[in-house]
Amino acid sequence: MGSTTTFFHDGIYVDVVSGEPLFSSRDKYDAGCGWPSFTRPIKQLKEHRDQSHGMERTEVRSKDADSHLGHVFTDGPAAEGGLRYCINSAALRFVPVADLDKEGYGEYRTLFAE
Repeated sequence: MGSTTTFFHDGIYVDVVSGEPLFSSRDKYDAGCGWPSFTRPIKQLKEHRDQSHGMERTEVRSKDADSHLGHVFTDGPAAEGGLRYCINSAALRFVPVADLDKEGYGEYRTLFAE
């Protein structure tokens, strides 16, 4: 499948724990940070202030399973809202567009309509 930072096929990324839909591949971009990066989530995520490791960051977690996903930063593409969701690839499972219906995510097919 390739590195998660260079993998750009149509589909959605779901929480590996709960299956909750998190991100669309249409909102993924190469931020050059080595982590999969997205400009926006599919649905609202939980956000928590994170001051660990001597840094000021905002942690993002899935709403249903409360899984740690990564962090959101304000240095993303300005034209897309300016956010960069920097996500741990181990927290994600990719579901290709061709498998959306059979895996129960058919409602997200509209994200890929031309």
